[in-house]
Amino acid sequence: MRAQSVVAFGGGHGLHASLTALRLLVDDLTVDDLTAVVTVADDGGSSGRLRGEFGVLPPGDLRMALAALCGNDTWDVTWSRVLQHRFEGAGEMRGHVVGNLLIVSLWELLGDHVQALDWVGRLLGAKGRVLPMALTPMVITAEVAGLTPDDPDARVTVRGQVEVATTEGRITSIGLEPADPTVCPESVAAVHAADWLVLGPGSWFTSVIPHLMIPALREAIVTSDARLVVVLNLEEQPGETIGLGPGDHLATLIEHAPDLKPYAVLADRRSVGADADTLAATVAAYGARLVLDDVMVDDGSPRHDPAKLAAAYARIFADS
Repeated sequence: MRAQSVVAFGGGHGLHASLTALRLLVDDLTVDDLTAVVTVADDGGSSGRLRGEFGVLPPGDLRMALAALCGNDTWDVTWSRVLQHRFEGAGEMRGHVVGNLLIVSLWELLGDHVQALDWVGRLLGAKGRVLPMALTPMVITAEVAGLTPDDPDARVTVRGQVEVATTEGRITSIGLEPADPTVCPESVAAVHAADWLVLGPGSWFTSVIPHLMIPALREAIVTSDARLVVVLNLEEQPGETIGLGPGDHLATLIEHAPDLKPYAVLADRRSVGADADTLAATVAAYGARLVLDDVMVDDGSPRHDPAKLAAAYARIFADS
């Protein structure tokens, strides 16, 4: 089987897990070209502070993606640890992350988002490329039910990634402000050149679905000849997907992008459990193939095991 070109979408810990797995496939030559397209709507923590002060894209999810792609020798691993180092202390630097400062510094120095990220990737020996999904800072908004005590069905608009991710209500839909941000052209080109697209796992409403809300990027995804793999989360996420089963996650994704055509849906068989039949029916209704595999760490905690996830990806790529 020839090596495959893969583009993975997401942000935060979910994308980090997926990229760590896919990097293993680069090492064994199953994948020869790997690109991460990363959500850039974070407004909390170090990223939010830098975004507010400098008017830049939030760098945190981009930093995590770069760290996931770092090489295995001492140089690469050391620089990855530096990139992820968070300052302690009690002063103004408390909570800032070295990698965030480095990325923003390069953005200011070079004046080019993509070129700056490529330079950090070279420093780390990254086994792939990291790109932002858009070049415009944006705000995630959500329509949320259950926040009005005397009218549980009333919809309230919640603004900002942190507020959306921690809402106590039930998210019914999300949007972006601006609604049509400037897409990263290199991200669109990578999608059209790919053999496979991987969407998820991750925070469903704040890391996964936002990629489908950018018109130009969504158009690239749905018109690409690449096959799309949707990776479901291992459990509900407080503040975002409480009450949503595995099939509901997929249905919510399609509701936001009705023209999306998944080729395969990957889920962990232990986390799906009794919902397997319902999930299978939902997946079949969208014309996709359900892949139940063992991708969770052995201690039972809701974390993807990179080696197991890599093996699952390799089987999907080989069986196509």
